[in-house]
Formats: sequence, structure tokens, C-alpha cells
Amino acid sequence: MFEKQIKRVKLLDLALAKIGVAAFMVFLIGIWPAARNWLLSVNPWYFLGVSVVAVAIVQLRIWRK
Repeated sequence: MFEKQIKRVKLLDLALAKIGVAAFMVFLIGIWPAARNWLLSVNPWYFLGVSVVAVAIVQLRIWRK
């Protein structure tokens, strides 16, 4: 059943899901001062590192199959 659903997912659907998550995070940081303060206090290089690792894991899974 899950395989059928995955076959119907298009690249646009994945892009829209990512945009939706990013927009929700911006909204959350905009209305919650504690989240904004935490985000601004963390070194931005940590966020870059996490994003590179996450993208690398996804790419490795895609290219192995």
C-alpha cells in the first residue's frame, strides 16, 4: 500500500511539503519570542552542518538503490 502512494508522489509535491514546513517554522519563530531568541543565539554554522548531513543521507539512500 505504501509503495502505491509513493509512486503517485511527484517532485512538486515534495517541494510543496518542504516549503510548507519552512513557512510554518518562520511563522512559529515570528510569533514565539523564546524560539526566536534561541534561533538567534545558536551559531548558524550548526544549522548549515545539520542541513548538509541531512541532504547527504537522503542522496546516499537515493543513489544506492
